Amino acid sequence: MISKNFEKPLASWKGTELYNEEVLQCLTIIIKTGGCSWNRCRMCGYRHERYHKLSKSELIKKIAGQIRWIQENYHDDEYSMLKIFTSGSFLDETEVPPEARKLVAEAFKGKLIIAESRTEYVRKDVVENFLSDVDTGVWDTPLYIAMGLETTNDRIREKCIDKGHTFSDFIEAAAEARKAGAGVKTYLMMKPPFLTEKEAMDDMHRSIKESIPYSDMISMNLCTIQSKTDVERYWKQGAFRPPYLWSVLDVLQNAGYHVMCDPVGGGRTRGPHNCGICDKEIVEGIRSYSLTGDTELVRALFETECKCKEEWEFVLENERPYCMPLTR
Repeated sequence: MISKNFEKPLASWKGTELYNEEVLQCLTIIIKTGGCSWNRCRMCGYRHERYHKLSKSELIKKIAGQIRWIQENYHDDEYSMLKIFTSGSFLDETEVPPEARKLVAEAFKGKLIIAESRTEYVRKDVVENFLSDVDTGVWDTPLYIAMGLETTNDRIREKCIDKGHTFSDFIEAAAEARKAGAGVKTYLMMKPPFLTEKEAMDDMHRSIKESIPYSDMISMNLCTIQSKTDVERYWKQGAFRPPYLWSVLDVLQNAGYHVMCDPVGGGRTRGPHNCGICDKEIVEGIRSYSLTGDTELVRALFETECKCKEEWEFVLENERPYCMPLTR
């Protein structure tokens, strides 16, 4: 038994994920920790979710309680893939002490694990230790390290997101993960603040192509408006609009690579949206594409007839950095 105490994690949910042409049952968990060491990304609301001023032993107990809660609420045979997120970085030893990582490994040993971390914490020895603790020989690659590259453009990452690392840092971290025997999952960010719709699309087209050599999986996250963030403040001022779903379809159909995408908040004003009429069908189609890789489905969705497509085309042609966004 890991812990007698129960501590509900920030979030947890079951879903499905495509892996090696097989759809797997997946459990996603977001663990509350000591907090992100960087704590500056403009779009991230989870950086505010943290335990304050806990000793190392108290923090381990809190994380152990969350693991216990997950074990009590999700049966082991319900899922084969586990995605681990935290308030910041799973591999940051001040945020998730090694003893707590060991408890996670014991609880989920044998699962196919995807764990997210900032690049500076991805070191061969750290990844190797965690991988050896979770590996049972069931999976050829039992562990994937997920990193928020967001974009391959260092200027956009610094000025629009304030991420705190470079593309070169990501490449080095990916190499460290691979040396340890882990795979690499890359997260890209569609339309961070300060970009026009056209600039955001161009950035994603380029970033996908440039990150493929260093990635085993690529997931495109669509910028949403989370509470208590810089992005929310810009949005309330009328200075930011989440991406159009038309833009997402354009990127996916021209990627030349299976890019996974879950349009969280799709169809809502705080999430990626079109006009509200065509949104539901497109959001469901994007999710289906993520599980099938069927590019023809995306192309068919792009041919959907809706008046808002003309609005989107107008925005692409006329929006400028000094007068954006043109629409809400």
